[in-house]
Amino acid sequence: MKMPAIDRHAARLAADGYCVVPRVVEPEVIADLEADLALAFAATPMGKGVFYGERTRRFGSLLKRSPLAAQLVQQSTILGIVEQMLLPWCDRIALNLTQAIEIHPGAPAQLPHRDQDMWPGPKGGFEYLVNVMWPLTTFTADNGGTRLWPFSHLDQDVPLLPEAEAIVPPVLPGDALLFLGSSLHGGGANLSGRPRRGIIVSYCLGWLKPFELQWLVYPPSIARTFSPELAALVGYAQHRPNLGNVEGQCPSILFDDDVPEHIGAVDALRPDQVAAAAAFAAESDDQP
Repeated sequence: MKMPAIDRHAARLAADGYCVVPRVVEPEVIADLEADLALAFAATPMGKGVFYGERTRRFGSLLKRSPLAAQLVQQSTILGIVEQMLLPWCDRIALNLTQAIEIHPGAPAQLPHRDQDMWPGPKGGFEYLVNVMWPLTTFTADNGGTRLWPFSHLDQDVPLLPEAEAIVPPVLPGDALLFLGSSLHGGGANLSGRPRRGIIVSYCLGWLKPFELQWLVYPPSIARTFSPELAALVGYAQHRPNLGNVEGQCPSILFDDDVPEHIGAVDALRPDQVAAAAAFAAESDDQP
């Protein structure tokens, strides 16, 4: 997709709190991914608690369950939109979560919530994350499609809004439904006779602790098989300056077969910090 289209979707996301990108991947990819996850769907118990839902199955770590999951996580159009939303407040974005969700018939509507509330920082000045819902089955108002409250990101002090103001964007396999972490949303009640399946991929500011601890889900023995770009997205990269290091170096050193016990720290600074340090050193050298 061309840059003007990315800009257009990003503008809609910023204005409305959500947007739909139609047919961003081929439906056949989604069908094959769902087939890869079939055993996990069958084996996963129902959730416990009113938030996760006791008529809902959820499981994560999708990048090690199917090689096709990386196509969703690294889809270039989606990443372009997400980066427009988040990069003003971070040096790099990070993968926050991959989760498959199956809402069964009889499941009630989920409590409306904002995903950014998992982080107890100030709200309203910037975005913490962007969610991307990939339907495995068509989402409708009857089968538990995601409910969204348009423009709810504009007044984040309001915890709940009338149910009548919610919408359920119709999305098909191959479409992507994006919504901000500041947007009020929730899974819908499944009034149909069949389960509703989807995959949520979310991205957060690179300096945040992610919802799903990526480094434990994908330890070095697994992450070393990823492309460098995917490994960086799941956390094997420093967030400048020097955040998320191992012995003062990029955590990707753990991919090496033989990591020395003693290694030297190496700066990972932003260009402005490099320039400031150089200016300071030059000024110090000029002092008598």
